[in-house]
Amino acid sequence: MTDDRFARALASLRGLAVGDALGSQFFVPAHYTALTRRELPPAPWQWTDDTEMASSVLAVLATHGRIDQDALARSFADHHDFDRGYGPAVNRMLRLVREGADWRELAAALFNGQGSWGNGAAMRIAPLGAWYAGDAEQATHQAEISAYTTHQHREAVVGAMAVAAAAALVADPRWPRDPGALLDAVVALVPRSAVQAGLRRARDMLDYDDTGTVAAVLGCGRRTSAHDTVPFALWAAARHLGSYQEMFWTTARAGGDVDTTCAIAGGVVAAEPAGAPPAAWLERTEPLPAWLPRAAD
Repeated sequence: MTDDRFARALASLRGLAVGDALGSQFFVPAHYTALTRRELPPAPWQWTDDTEMASSVLAVLATHGRIDQDALARSFADHHDFDRGYGPAVNRMLRLVREGADWRELAAALFNGQGSWGNGAAMRIAPLGAWYAGDAEQATHQAEISAYTTHQHREAVVGAMAVAAAAALVADPRWPRDPGALLDAVVALVPRSAVQAGLRRARDMLDYDDTGTVAAVLGCGRRTSAHDTVPFALWAAARHLGSYQEMFWTTARAGGDVDTTCAIAGGVVAAEPAGAPPAAWLERTEPLPAWLPRAAD
């Protein structure tokens, strides 16, 4: 493990956790009006499965220097907290892995053998992209490997690859801070898919200021699929590089799977120092898991 890699990935994880935890507060009906006024809800903000699984990704990278699928599946299962908002299929799968079942068989069998095309592989992966800053191709490769532990549908895998690529590019200080160039590069790095098609549409809508229109075209996670989530989240991230607060309010205002879209966009934007979340927001967010490597302190 190198200190620089870990520091970058940890910064991305913190941005992911704040987006996840704060975004999840707006599932509470009493907080809806606060969202329109850009008012913060009462603290503390608890994170969900997005942050719990992303923490496993970072822990495995810190221990192995790359994604070890068996270690990642074990970490997911060992740290699985049923109350963190996991989907029913993943809840069951991780329980069975904890009891000794083979994650390969379980992940491949989901949804009648098609594998899950949900956004779970994408929501947790931005810190991996930050780890591989300057090597977006390796980031997409490792993201693909990581996705298969739970999500084996092509769209879910490509969604994870796209988020990792975006974070790897943003974390590279040599990369120009250009929204169009960012999305163009991500499109070029991922295979042809519905996710890629959505990213092309996102690139064409970078000059749109109406978040509602963009969400209507791209989706915002209401179906919790990768192709209904990743293009919008990366549109929001690309539009607000260097401004975590603007990224968050733009992303959250669209509704949908708010904790996940904000976790994805937050992890990407926070992959560079200029995009770190405000200190006051970090203080209100539940601390990262105590089982992360000590370097996280």
